[in-house]
Amino acid sequence: MTAAVATAEEHAEAGVLATLRATSAPVRALLVGVLVNRLGTFFQAYLVLFLTTRGFSSAQAGWALGVYGAGTIGGLIVGGALADRLGPRRTTLVSMAGSAVLLPTVLYLHQYAAILVVVALVGLTTQLFRPAASAMLASHTARHRRVMIFAVYRLVQNIGATTAPLVGALLVAVSYTLLYWVEAGSTAVFALVAVFLFPRKRDGAKAEASVRGGYGAMLADRRYVLFLGAMFLNIFVYVQYIAVLPLAMRAEGLATGWYAAMLALNGLMVVAFELLVTKVTQRRAPRYVAAAGFLLLGLGQALYGFGWGVVAFVAGTVLWSLAELVGGPTMFAYPALAAPEELLGRYQGAAQAMFGLGTVLGPICGVALWLALGPPVWWLFGAASLLGLVVAWTSMRNTQPAAKESANA
Repeated sequence: MTAAVATAEEHAEAGVLATLRATSAPVRALLVGVLVNRLGTFFQAYLVLFLTTRGFSSAQAGWALGVYGAGTIGGLIVGGALADRLGPRRTTLVSMAGSAVLLPTVLYLHQYAAILVVVALVGLTTQLFRPAASAMLASHTARHRRVMIFAVYRLVQNIGATTAPLVGALLVAVSYTLLYWVEAGSTAVFALVAVFLFPRKRDGAKAEASVRGGYGAMLADRRYVLFLGAMFLNIFVYVQYIAVLPLAMRAEGLATGWYAAMLALNGLMVVAFELLVTKVTQRRAPRYVAAAGFLLLGLGQALYGFGWGVVAFVAGTVLWSLAELVGGPTMFAYPALAAPEELLGRYQGAAQAMFGLGTVLGPICGVALWLALGPPVWWLFGAASLLGLVVAWTSMRNTQPAAKESANA
């Protein structure tokens, strides 16, 4: 068989339907568990409203939200180490069982300091499983299908994240008690999925190697550490759509409905087209795909700064949404392509922690810059995206995601 024929067959085998058909039972269980968990994730979205209805000030509620964000970053870092030490089954069980116990606790606390402690612990426990989930996706999926399976994973998360606030609104109409007990129930269901459907055995040699390696082994990979900087810049710029974009549209005199339309446009594009776009992008070297994503993101952000009204907002939103379609799956799959098998959890945990840090700092810094600079801040975000392009191009190895190999059983 010629190399060209073999490559064509690998590309066909990495398509959407072929990937789903070849997905192993543990990965299917993971996708179902994550969907159930995401559909029942309300804590962060309704935390501010919950605390203010309990009589706490808006400032106190804001600090609680920040504490939650700090907890999530810690959870991702700790979760990366646990994933390599314990494996996905036990890590997910610790994460979901701990969350199921802690989530309703906030209902019965009245001291602000105690609430902050529980909020931080909820942030930590709810995120512990994520590096393990990503590592499990990678280790149970053939290498040439990893970008596509991460695109499917992103789709599942996006569906859950889009639907959960609507479900939460219905539950809040009854009571916050129902809201947080339902979330605790969804985490308990995911825990049961992990107990009965996730792999029970781990490779002893790999487990021992991961314990010895630690995060020090990951930090010794200088190019990957540089990639983490690119990941941070990517999300730092991306999250401005929830921080600065609504302020900019209001400053232009546009009604809130226009901002909602931009969110709907992005969500529609991602859900409808990301898997189809990934069929093409997964065949390319990751650094080229990431560069295209950063370029589109920068152009979309910069376009907002020209003051062309609705036209600029629609065109800019289309461009940065295309950036998400093009670059998102590859950026999220890259740790699984770059990491040694015994350090998959830590590589994933570090990347996801950078993502979390960007989502915390991005809105804070973005709003401050908007208040200081006004519309030209969009050009600054565009420049930051171009910097991310350079960092990604320098740091990302020419891995071959379409190189055919078997997944671990």
